[in-house]
Amino acid sequence: MSSKRQAVAEFARYLRTETVGGMVLLAATAVALIWVNSPFGETYTALRDFRVGPASLHLDLSVGDWAKDGLLAVFFFVAGLELKRELVIGELNNFKAAILPVVAAVGGMVVPALVALGVGWGEPGIERAWAIPVATDIAFALGVLAITASGLPSSLRVFLLSLAVVDDLGAIVLIAVLFTAQFDVLAALVAVALLGLYAFLQHRRVTTPWLYVPIALGTWAAVHAAGIHATIAGVALALLTRVRKDHYEHEAPALRLEHRLQPWSAGVAVPVFALFAAGVPVNGEVLGSLFGDRLALGVILGLVVGKLVGIVGASALAVLLKAAVWPSGAGPRDIVAVAMLGGVGFTVSLLISDLALDGQAAEQAKAAVLLASMTASLLAAVLLIRRSRVHQRADEET
Repeated sequence: MSSKRQAVAEFARYLRTETVGGMVLLAATAVALIWVNSPFGETYTALRDFRVGPASLHLDLSVGDWAKDGLLAVFFFVAGLELKRELVIGELNNFKAAILPVVAAVGGMVVPALVALGVGWGEPGIERAWAIPVATDIAFALGVLAITASGLPSSLRVFLLSLAVVDDLGAIVLIAVLFTAQFDVLAALVAVALLGLYAFLQHRRVTTPWLYVPIALGTWAAVHAAGIHATIAGVALALLTRVRKDHYEHEAPALRLEHRLQPWSAGVAVPVFALFAAGVPVNGEVLGSLFGDRLALGVILGLVVGKLVGIVGASALAVLLKAAVWPSGAGPRDIVAVAMLGGVGFTVSLLISDLALDGQAAEQAKAAVLLASMTASLLAAVLLIRRSRVHQRADEET
């Protein structure tokens, strides 16, 4: 191997390290916040809103939308591959282990919605804004976990990944039901047909990317044209990918794809997405009025308190009823620390804020999402570091 290729391979391996990916993600977030709130904020807005793409195919999207709907689909594909692998041959192979993050995700959606609805009852727009705190930002949550929880059992990362995927899928369904003005049945049927073709080729052990890449791009375009959040295409394709290797294979297709795409996801897709998602204008007037606005307060309490109560409560109830078991090597206190990360709503919550509200109300809701996500991140980091130290001491004593 040449020195250049060796350097590229080493850099790709470096990007696969989740701590590095998390740090790049947080750095991109900081750049976005500083940029949009600086005297050069107009250049950020102009770049984010600049439209590019073929209008004839209804793909003349803004740069921000390409990052959110396009690049983030790559991340969802990689996350979906890992989830499929865990469901088939990993931590979630046992039904009681697999059902826990699903139950936790449902609790983590219902309780925040009830909190937001209760606090904001009677406020204009609450009939749609109650959905804002239901989502967990999978990319940011995993980034914080990677940086702060090196000593925790790997089963907790699988729990958070599964919970966040189910949570985001639920939020995408809410978006489709509450905010989709048009649903294109023909485009949806095209997407289903392409997914069926992908599954058939996987079953037939076809491996050439010359078929899979056009199918993946076509599926994404069809899902987008159908009026469904396009990132769901990434999850759907991942769940149809084969995870068990045949006797003649060095590794299964899912593992091979995850290995190749992870550096692109961590080094390009997620940071660029964060750069254009985190650009929320924040000034003293907006922050000062947050706690006097019951709708914004409902969003904050829904994410910071509702998520924690919903995830922990639903998990504890499922275990108490013997319908589920705690992740291997972990207990209720670890779940509390991880559940705090559920309050990192960010991207999908910002998207729902834009869809549910207009003008100043939307800006205040987005500022509330940002404040709640930062608060949940910091509280989770403290809890995760403490739990990580507890597990490290226990390992040393053992």
